[in-house]
Amino acid sequence: MSENPRPSGFPEYGPHQVNPEWPPLPAHSPAAAEPAGPGPTAPAHRRSRGPARLLVAVAIVAAAVGGTTAYGVQELTGGSSTGVTASSAAETDVVPASLKGTVAGVAKSVSPSIVEIKAASSSGSATGSGVIVTEDGEVVTNNHVVAGASRIQVRTHDGKTYDARVVGTDSSKDLALIKLEDASGLKAATLGDSDGVQVGDQVVAIGSPEGLTGTVTSGIVSALDRDVTVSTDESQGQRGGGWPFEFGGRQFNGDTGGSTTTYKAIQTDASLNPGNSGGALIDMNGNIIGINSAMYAPSGAESSTAGSVGLGFAIPVNTLKADLPDLRAGAGS
Repeated sequence: MSENPRPSGFPEYGPHQVNPEWPPLPAHSPAAAEPAGPGPTAPAHRRSRGPARLLVAVAIVAAAVGGTTAYGVQELTGGSSTGVTASSAAETDVVPASLKGTVAGVAKSVSPSIVEIKAASSSGSATGSGVIVTEDGEVVTNNHVVAGASRIQVRTHDGKTYDARVVGTDSSKDLALIKLEDASGLKAATLGDSDGVQVGDQVVAIGSPEGLTGTVTSGIVSALDRDVTVSTDESQGQRGGGWPFEFGGRQFNGDTGGSTTTYKAIQTDASLNPGNSGGALIDMNGNIIGINSAMYAPSGAESSTAGSVGLGFAIPVNTLKADLPDLRAGAGS
């Protein structure tokens, strides 16, 4: 007899033999072959423990192979990912569950974090938008909205008006940080992850086109990594009309001048008009994924009456997040 006897019904092989083909499984499991008469039997929960463990292990392996562990756990617990876009599945859900995946839900949740900006300078005035990033009044906007401004006034969603000062600017990225005076208790926006944005994702834009505070439009992400060239001339923002920019070797909304900068932008067909500059491009979970910066108006048309043709661009929010420390330190100001 061998040192480790095999269960009956299974063939024995020598220590150096390789079985070319596994034999068929027995017709009945050992448990089924036990006599039905009286005698000690294993408790029911013990007999089922092996299969239960196997099912859980298989489910976890399937989840790991199919996607993320979070998704696997969600499937095992009967959860649903309805309404969560692929670009923001791992981000914060700002929109209430009852309104998730709707434009109305995004508008209700994020509008209190968007402001209207009026900037005045010796060369004119500009109207734009901004995104609140701290409850004590830090607001992000485009550099061209506030560049060269001698006075800045900001109106919040609840109708209050604040004076503001420039904290820092970065003309190479067309970004600026301003600070509202004596502000507190404001609703800061949630900055998302623009690296996860995909073409075709649904988005919402909120801003103040033509001074219409809190205007909401929606669309999709049309393209990514578009090379957009804008002017760094401080006077461009106060000339009224659309902000001039270059794309694909062509100029739109006027001459960008000799001093320009180029950045990678998110393209969207969400309606943008003059005054949307500095406002938010938002995913369907309410996360900010971009700062709206440029829109195309038809050639030869007055920008104030042309309306949107569904060709707008936004600075990716990850560019903003990387730039915030320098803006807070007073860069460019």
